[in-house]
Amino acid sequence: MATETKVLIVYYSKHGNSAKMANLIARGIESQENTSSIIRTVKASGDEDFNNLDPIVELSDLNDCDGLILGSPARFGNMAAPLKQFIDETGLQWFSGTLSNKPAAVFTSSSSLHGGQETTLLTMMLPLLHHGMLIVGIPYSEKALLTTESGGTPYGASHWSGNDSERTIDKHEKELCIALGKRVADIAKKQKAQ
Repeated sequence: MATETKVLIVYYSKHGNSAKMANLIARGIESQENTSSIIRTVKASGDEDFNNLDPIVELSDLNDCDGLILGSPARFGNMAAPLKQFIDETGLQWFSGTLSNKPAAVFTSSSSLHGGQETTLLTMMLPLLHHGMLIVGIPYSEKALLTTESGGTPYGASHWSGNDSERTIDKHEKELCIALGKRVADIAKKQKAQ
């Protein structure tokens, strides 16, 4: 019997939208046979509006995963500082090749419709490329990518949360989160079997 494939989701969330997306992505991962998701958050500055229920990520979590998905709100076209700080601490994993040849993906949310979602996704990919990870996006065969009027990009899942950060994740955004989780899980299983 094959060992279970584990996909780690690491996110930062100030208002809860990235956390909600992480759970949808996890649903996609766990819909695949013999796969599980591990959801972790990062240490925040202490003045957060959102109360995280997920455990804080440890560097050791990276050693045990077969795939990695990062999520963050858009901050001036880049990931939020708490997630960046965690990534900056992964030098030992980079040096030892812990994440090399494993699939990786990214997701984001922003309060404005054109709030830098795509640049945030792209900049989150850069450290993953330095780790030698295989970047996984969302293909246009996912019909929701063609019909969305809010979030959703080929670079990763995204959500437009509205000016008050309280806009609900809509049908297309949900579909794309789940699709991204499925895709990463499927590729992680194939990579692990090699």
